[in-house]
Amino acid sequence: MSAEGVPDEGEVVTYERRGPIAVVTMNRPDYRNAQNSVMTYALDAAFQRAVEDAEVTVIVLAGNGKHFSAGHDIGTPGRDHHVHYDNKAVLWWDHVDRTGGDQRFARESEVYLGMCRRWREIPKPMIAQVQGACIAGGLMLAWVCDLIVASDDAFFSDPVVRMGIPGVEYFAHPWMIGPRAAKEFLFTGDRFGAAQAKEWGMVNRVVPRAELEAEVTALAEKIAQMPQFGLALTKKAVNQAEDLMGMRTGMDSVFGLHHFAHAHNAEVGADSLGGMNARSMRDTATENGKS
Repeated sequence: MSAEGVPDEGEVVTYERRGPIAVVTMNRPDYRNAQNSVMTYALDAAFQRAVEDAEVTVIVLAGNGKHFSAGHDIGTPGRDHHVHYDNKAVLWWDHVDRTGGDQRFARESEVYLGMCRRWREIPKPMIAQVQGACIAGGLMLAWVCDLIVASDDAFFSDPVVRMGIPGVEYFAHPWMIGPRAAKEFLFTGDRFGAAQAKEWGMVNRVVPRAELEAEVTALAEKIAQMPQFGLALTKKAVNQAEDLMGMRTGMDSVFGLHHFAHAHNAEVGADSLGGMNARSMRDTATENGKS
C-alpha cells in the first residue's frame, strides 16, 4: 500500500473495545469525515480486527465531531484517488496508471461498491451512530450497518443527481426507504431529517444529540447478550432475503448507469462530475435543504 503525496492526517479511523462492543470511529472531523481511500482501508482494517476478535459481538460505526460523514472526498487536501491500494473487495486490476472510464470503474468497483458490499457481509451486527450530516457516500456507510440510530440533528441527502448521476455507487435507496420515497429523495436532491428517515423506515431510533452515544451503547449491550453465531446466521438470513428482493442485482444494473453518467459528463462537459465540486454540492444542498 502506498500513500505518497497524501498529507499525513494521523489516525483517520480510531478503534476502541468496550467489553463486547468494538467502536470504530471515523476521524477526519475538520473535513466532516469525508471518505478518502486512506479512510476506506483504515475502516476495513478496523472492521477486520473486530471480526477476528472472538470477544467482540457488536460493532458500532461512529463519526468524530459534528457530523457522521459528508460523503466521498472530492475536494480536501487528503483526496487520494491517485493512490495505489491492494484490492481487497474485488479481483480487478489497479486503477493507478489507467485512464478514463477504465480508471474510474476499477477504483469505484473496489473502494466504493466493493468495500460496502464486503462490509455488509460482516458476520457481526453493526450499528451506525449518526449525527449531523450523512450525505451521499455517508449514506453508504450507514446503510451497510444493520441498525441506524440517529440524533435529532441528523440529516440525510444524496444530491449527486445534480451531477447528472443516478445516485451513489452503493445504490440501496429503494430497499432502504422504498421506491417512491427514493424517487423523491433523488429527484429533488433535498436533505431530510431524522424524523422523516424514521418514518420511511431507514432509521431505527431518533434521540436527542446528548443521548446518542448512551442510546447506541445500551442497544449494543442488549444485542451482545445474544449468541454470537445466532446473530451471524440471523444477519445472513435477512441479507439473503434482501438480495432475493433484487438488491444485489439492482445495484449491479445501477452501477453501470452510474458510470455511463460519468462518461456522458466527461464527453459533453468539463469533467465527469458535471462541473460540480465539494463547495457547490454543499452550497446547493444547503439552499435546497429542509429539516
